[in-house]
Amino acid sequence: MGQDFDTDWTAVGEAALADTVALRRAIHADPEIGLHCPRTTEKVKTALAGLPLEIRDGSSTTGFVAILRGGRAAASGQGGNGRTVLLRGDMDALPLTEETGLPFASRTAGAMHACGHDTHTAMLVGAAKALCARAEELPGTIVFMFQPGEEGYHGARFMMEDGLLADPAPEAAFALHVSPNMSAGTVVTRPGPLLASANTVHARIIGRGGHAAMPHENIDPLPIACEIVTALQTFIARRVPVEDPAVLSITRLMADGGAHNIIPDTCELLGTLRTLSEPTSALMFDAFERIVTNIAVAHGARAEAWIDDGYPVTMNDPRAVAVMRGCAEALGGAEGFSVMRSPMMGGEDFSYVLREVPGAMAFIGAAPAGTDPATNPPLHNTRMTVEEKVMARGIAMHCAVAERYLANGFD
Repeated sequence: MGQDFDTDWTAVGEAALADTVALRRAIHADPEIGLHCPRTTEKVKTALAGLPLEIRDGSSTTGFVAILRGGRAAASGQGGNGRTVLLRGDMDALPLTEETGLPFASRTAGAMHACGHDTHTAMLVGAAKALCARAEELPGTIVFMFQPGEEGYHGARFMMEDGLLADPAPEAAFALHVSPNMSAGTVVTRPGPLLASANTVHARIIGRGGHAAMPHENIDPLPIACEIVTALQTFIARRVPVEDPAVLSITRLMADGGAHNIIPDTCELLGTLRTLSEPTSALMFDAFERIVTNIAVAHGARAEAWIDDGYPVTMNDPRAVAVMRGCAEALGGAEGFSVMRSPMMGGEDFSYVLREVPGAMAFIGAAPAGTDPATNPPLHNTRMTVEEKVMARGIAMHCAVAERYLANGFD
C-alpha cells in the first residue's frame, strides 16, 4: 500500500493510538446524553490544551470548534487564509444501559456510547494533535468541530445557528463514523444520498368511547387506527417509486379505555418516516395527513395528524467522496475503500452541515478482531463494541483528507 502524502499519516496514526485509546476509554466510561456534555467537553479541551488552536464555544450547547490556521495559508494562492476544511466528531451517548462487560464500561446507568461517538471524538483529537504538529506546513485552515447532541437533538444545527461555522466558513466538510458491521479499517461510503431524512409522525384518532359490549353505540378509534396503518403501507407499496424509496414504520399504538371492557375515546399513533429526496418527502407528508384524516372521517371519527421535522438527507458531494476514496486507497490499498451499493435509511445530523457545505461522510469498519462483521452487535445495541486499533486509520484519514483538500481542493 503506497502513500502519496507529504507525511506518512499511517505512521502518525499508529504513534497516536495509545493516547487516543486512553481518551476514548475515559469518554466511554463517563457518557453524557444530549446537547450538554460538559464533562466530555472538558476532557477534550484538556487533551487539546497547549496546541495552537483558537477555541470558540457555542452558546446553546457545550459544543465547540477548534480552529487551526496553517502557516502557509498566505502563500497558498487561495487568498489570505487559503482553503478552509471542516472535520467533525460527535460527543454524545445514547440512553442505554451497557452490557459489554468491558473494564471501562459506562459508570452511568442509562447512558452508553453505543454509537461510537467516543471513538469519533478521540480520533478527531488525535488528528488535531497531529495536524497542529505540522501547522507551519499547512496551506489553509482546519476547523475541528466537536459536537454534542447528534442522537436526535439536532446538535449540528444548533452549533451552526450559534455561528460557529461562520468565520471562517468551511468550503468542504468531512466526517467519519465507525461501524462494527464492516471489516476493520475499510472506509465505506457513496456519492449522493448516504443516509435518509428522519421525521417523526404523529396521529390522534378521536372517536367516542363506551361499553365494549355495545360497539355499535360508540365510535371505536382502534380499528380505525389499524386501517390507517394498513393504508399507509399500501400507499408506499403502490405510489412511492422503488428507486426513490420511503420507509414508514408505526412503532407505537396507544389507547387506554381504563378496563378490558371499555372502548377508549381516543387512540394515538407514533412512528418514523425516512426518505431520500425532497419530492418523496413532500409526497409522504401530504399522504400521511390525507390518509389519517380521511379514513377517520369515513368512519364517523375525526383525526389530527402532524409530522415533526427531523434530520435532512445526508447528501455526499461526489467530489468529496473522490477525495475520501483517494485517501483511503492511498492509506489502505485497494481494500482500503469500498463503495456502498445503496443508501442506509438511518439518519445523521451531519446532514445539516452537508446541506450548507459540500462534503462527505464515510463509515470506517471497526469489527473487533476475530468476529464476523455480519453478526456483531450493531450500533445502538447494549453489547456493541469496536476494534480500537481502527482509530489509528481514522486519525490517518482525517489528516490525509485535510492535507489533500487544503492542497488541491476538489481537483
